[in-house]
Amino acid sequence: MLNKTEFKLLFDTYFDAIRSFIFYRCGDTNVASDIAQDVFLKVWEKREQLNKANLKALLYKIAKEMVISNYRKETSRHDYEQSMTFHNESALSPEDEMLFEEFASSYAKALERMPETQRVVFLMNRNDELKYHEIAERLNISVKAVEKRMSSALQFIRTEFLIKHENEAGEY
Repeated sequence: MLNKTEFKLLFDTYFDAIRSFIFYRCGDTNVASDIAQDVFLKVWEKREQLNKANLKALLYKIAKEMVISNYRKETSRHDYEQSMTFHNESALSPEDEMLFEEFASSYAKALERMPETQRVVFLMNRNDELKYHEIAERLNISVKAVEKRMSSALQFIRTEFLIKHENEAGEY
């Protein structure tokens, strides 16, 4: 059983760390803050059933699950929005549009299959445009580790596209 005072101490102690943990996975401070609040709300709702000995691990587990859930929802929402978007027909030929959509789909699938440590570094570099030393600071790892993860992420994407291309070539 977790009382108000214990919960406040738990919140004050871990909120910033949980929010940072979430931010590194989603790259959006507002989303990270919202999910972090939801994590603590869930802990508060379940306070009577909790074991006080492993609360820190539980917070991170709940946060990780909520990030995954949020990612799935956002992906579904984005896919729906993309399907509802009308494209300017004069901008791309139908063939180019089809190739672009296939590429975008393959890229999204490759990111989903990529190991989390690589994906986090890759997205921080490519989407957030952070330099390796900035990523290293935020993730509390060495620049060499960032370089290794980025290299592995790029190799993973190359391999995914090569496998897809070889599979499609074999279908004809």
